[in-house]
Amino acid sequence: MPLIESKPDAVANTYARSLFEMAEAEGGREKTESILDQLEDVLEMARSDGQFGEFLASRVLGVKAREGALRRIFENRCDDLLLRFLLVLNVKGRLGHLPAIVAAYDAIVQERFGRVEVDVFTAAPVSANELAAVRERLGRALSKDVVVHPYVDESIIGGVRFRIGDQLVDASVATRLRRMREQLASRGAAAVRGNAAKIIENDGGW
Repeated sequence: MPLIESKPDAVANTYARSLFEMAEAEGGREKTESILDQLEDVLEMARSDGQFGEFLASRVLGVKAREGALRRIFENRCDDLLLRFLLVLNVKGRLGHLPAIVAAYDAIVQERFGRVEVDVFTAAPVSANELAAVRERLGRALSKDVVVHPYVDESIIGGVRFRIGDQLVDASVATRLRRMREQLASRGAAAVRGNAAKIIENDGGW
């Protein structure tokens, strides 16, 4: 069976909180964020590798057999705290719920340290300097420590698209043009002349 993709529930929050408290006790913010990065790496591997995802979520594979495999895969390759946590999830039959647990842990880190992760989509790759400028501007707008994850989406004509948690903020030219067409269809040209002027003046901006 595949991983269970669901929003964090009370159980996921409990596991995430326990892991966060142990990580913070061992190494403060640096340790908690390192554990988050490693958790996300494990989750990404499970999502991109179907066989590994099945291995984590399988109800057929015995606890002992999976424990041995987990040790062979992760021992000396990840933080010992994370390995111990994965072994606990294995015993409790919760490895298949890893997506919800990782999401809950991420939310705790963001709440605790005022950090927010933002996916940034552009039509073409952006330079490190451009990405830093985006990060700085988002940080000012959100009043948080922003961690930016850049992605390329060739369907975007221009501009930029952000995803902050479940919220999508779309400032691409393609989307603005689509909205203009929708307005033209429903209200006529007069209703969108002002918007057209703004798009021409701010073309490529966000």
